[in-house]
Amino acid sequence: MSDKQSATDFTPAIAHYTVYGMWTSGNCYKVRLALEQLELSYAWVEINSANGETRTPEFLAKNANGKVPLLETASGQFLAESNAILAYLAEGSRLWPGDHWQRAQTLKWMFFEQHGHERYVAEARFIMKYLPVDHPRRQELPQLRDRGYQALGVMEKHLQQQMFFSGSGYGVADISLFAYTHCAEEGGFDLSAYPVLHDWFERVRAQPGFIALSSRATRFQIRT
Repeated sequence: MSDKQSATDFTPAIAHYTVYGMWTSGNCYKVRLALEQLELSYAWVEINSANGETRTPEFLAKNANGKVPLLETASGQFLAESNAILAYLAEGSRLWPGDHWQRAQTLKWMFFEQHGHERYVAEARFIMKYLPVDHPRRQELPQLRDRGYQALGVMEKHLQQQMFFSGSGYGVADISLFAYTHCAEEGGFDLSAYPVLHDWFERVRAQPGFIALSSRATRFQIRT
């Protein structure tokens, strides 16, 4: 699906889910991309975590950890943590491997994304994108980039042998890792030394239902 398609191409009648999220967040983008690729209708509630909107009593009643994304099911259940949401949405679909070993590999890369990748690559992006140039957290950037480059190197090495991160085909581990990797340059990372990573970017973008992080052209979002 091209980003040129808009909500007028398909108008879902009922939302399967409500997503509380910040549109520019990579973690929230994971959920949006999965919903679009799984063709699941959803309502989007914009929550600006930078302005403290995740710390209100109303939001904390939904997620005591005070973070987005947050998924609400049609039955009123709430699920936090982007990768947990991905696994929940993808179960039984083409984005979740049927093979036991490949599922374990998918989970391995999703854990890697949270503990060995996102905490460096995404944090550097946050500091560069949202904090003023004189903010003291700018001092963290050299260390964040050093660890982030290590993570990018691990990904590059894997992709020299495999096409994707979700077993033998594209799946939620690819969504998880793509979210912040493809925009790592916004955190000051130089991706020119990772040609195999760039090839993977193009394979991800070629998947059915793909939408870009910045795109407002969604097909399964219910407009209210």
